[in-house]
Amino acid sequence: MKKIINLTFLTALIVLVLAIGSYGKESHGTVAKEIRIATQPGPHYAPIFIAKKQGWLEAELKKEKVNVKWISFLAGPPINEAFAAGQVDIGLMGDTPAIIARASGQDLRIIGLASSGPKALAVIVRKNATIKSAKDLKGKRVAVTKGSYAHHLLALVLQNSGLTLEDVQLINLPVADIGTVLNTGDIEAGAVWEPHITKLEESGTIRVLADGTNIKKGLLVIIASNKFAVKNRALVNAFLRAYQRGYEFIKANPEQAAELVADEIKLTPKQTLKVFAKFDYSSGINADDIEELKKTEEFMRAHKIIKNKVNIDAFIDLRYLQAIGIK
Repeated sequence: MKKIINLTFLTALIVLVLAIGSYGKESHGTVAKEIRIATQPGPHYAPIFIAKKQGWLEAELKKEKVNVKWISFLAGPPINEAFAAGQVDIGLMGDTPAIIARASGQDLRIIGLASSGPKALAVIVRKNATIKSAKDLKGKRVAVTKGSYAHHLLALVLQNSGLTLEDVQLINLPVADIGTVLNTGDIEAGAVWEPHITKLEESGTIRVLADGTNIKKGLLVIIASNKFAVKNRALVNAFLRAYQRGYEFIKANPEQAAELVADEIKLTPKQTLKVFAKFDYSSGINADDIEELKKTEEFMRAHKIIKNKVNIDAFIDLRYLQAIGIK
């Protein structure tokens, strides 16, 4: 009997050791033969468009015989749907759609920041409006894309003036329509983000009432399927290196970078250069970023944008940034 017990224990121990060894190989190696990347045509994600134009990721993964598939989406929610359907592996989006996906039960992880930019989101009014401060928005019709990071900015701007979202007539509109509806007079204000701010300012029809400066950092995130990331750490690390390389290229060669990505983000090179100045494209995540994500999650639950609490600390996985030397 004793020999049987010892044999059983030994067998279990061998299985455990093999399992640990196998996990280690999966964590640090590559299983997939393709990495599918979901992008959006916005200046928030400029470094990855630099990397795409330069072919950096493809060149690095060629020796691994791994293909790169680029898939463009118009917004974060369709990217969430693609993640749910198993059609993409890494995606770039705002903090709010990422939190929505996690709250719905999707096994995703934030693996880095795409960008941050307080001045890249704003509450706007018509240029000739009598509205001078956020206090003047009380009772006014204000448009926002519900669940967007501009929705949270609007709430914070009102809060700083002693108001709440209940003090305005909130109208849910796609961000691309807000400028048009504002100029027709059907609303008095709107909360939008780049590149809409720059385009509307250049049209001479609007002015910025308040932006995110000292209120909201405006975080955009890089998320990955946890299952893919665990099994293909080398691919995730390669992606993050390409993103970092794009960021460094923008810093060193802003005018050339603007020429490279203008068509991808639907701006002229001149507009692109102007918008670059509003963003920090560093992908590192610090304590302030984590705190902001927690405040965003609390706002979304309070306003019933999500039903389930999201543990932000568990949602963020810093191991991939740390592996390539980014803190």
